[in-house]
Amino acid sequence: MIIEHAGKAPRIHPEAWVAPDATVCGDVALGAGTRIMHGARLVAEGGAIAIGSTCIVMENAVVRATAGHDCRLGDHVLVGPNAHVVGATVEDEVFIATGAAVFHGSRLGRGSEVRVNGVVHLKTELPPGKSVPIGWIACGTPAQLFPPDQHDALWAVQKPLNFPLAVYGFDRDTPDLMRRITQRLSERLGIHRGDGSAT
Repeated sequence: MIIEHAGKAPRIHPEAWVAPDATVCGDVALGAGTRIMHGARLVAEGGAIAIGSTCIVMENAVVRATAGHDCRLGDHVLVGPNAHVVGATVEDEVFIATGAAVFHGSRLGRGSEVRVNGVVHLKTELPPGKSVPIGWIACGTPAQLFPPDQHDALWAVQKPLNFPLAVYGFDRDTPDLMRRITQRLSERLGIHRGDGSAT
């Protein structure tokens, strides 16, 4: 489905293709030769999504932009099935494997890889050509790599990034944090009630 959101309709190059059961919503631009496969979701909520040429977004992947974080994919990027990319800058020729997650404000350098179930955390810069191993987490600038069993070492780098503040506008120590986050998010997402088909 091609959906207009907040007065902005997707711009799809005539040589791009979107599967009929995929969703492309809002301020989204797709380059020539790009393919958005079945069940994929591209949703621009307040920010823009720009996807270059000859990119592949595989089945059930999610690419999102928010008011504070545009999302940009360069040319020849592959986003694997069930991967999640939100508010990130992804340079040319990057591979984001099945189940990977790439978070707000991060940057993936040209030719880098995030392997199966890898994570690139908030505000993390992965240098060109660098790989995040299967199931590992990249965090910080420049990125440090952590296996999933090193939570305490990861938390020492991750905690100062203050994910709730950077993404939702509430400090981690805010009383009733989840109530505040979900209330704000519910209000912001309510704008989708006015969405409509762009074709």
